[in-house]
Amino acid sequence: MIGYLLNIRVTCNSMRLFLLILIATAAAQFFLPWWVITPLCLGLAAWQRPTGGRAFLAGLLGAGLPWWLGAAWLHTHGAGLLAGRLASLLALGGNGWLLVLLTGVVAGLVGGMASLAGAWLRRAFASQPIQPQREQMVNS
Repeated sequence: MIGYLLNIRVTCNSMRLFLLILIATAAAQFFLPWWVITPLCLGLAAWQRPTGGRAFLAGLLGAGLPWWLGAAWLHTHGAGLLAGRLASLLALGGNGWLLVLLTGVVAGLVGGMASLAGAWLRRAFASQPIQPQREQMVNS
């Protein structure tokens, strides 16, 4: 109702892809290696058929947010000293928070590029040219 009053429009397909990537990468980062976000984002984007830009954005935010939040939580709950030392090794001036931000950006770029590749692979191997799904505009 508030969205209706503010005239905010939510695209269902892009939001669904973002939430799927967010949940899948958040769950997978506890049990699997870091690179598992690549096949997850690629597969989910190929399955959901978004446009290229929306796939990249959903992968960027969906994969970057869980990694950034996890790194920020670890930094504030005792791993700040280790992050500061690692940041000094990486020429970040010993700033642990800059390392936390860099972690989220790198994970987001990996997820975004994988999602973009998934959207493009879906189009490349289609038997007929696939038109992107029409985004249903929903007032929330």
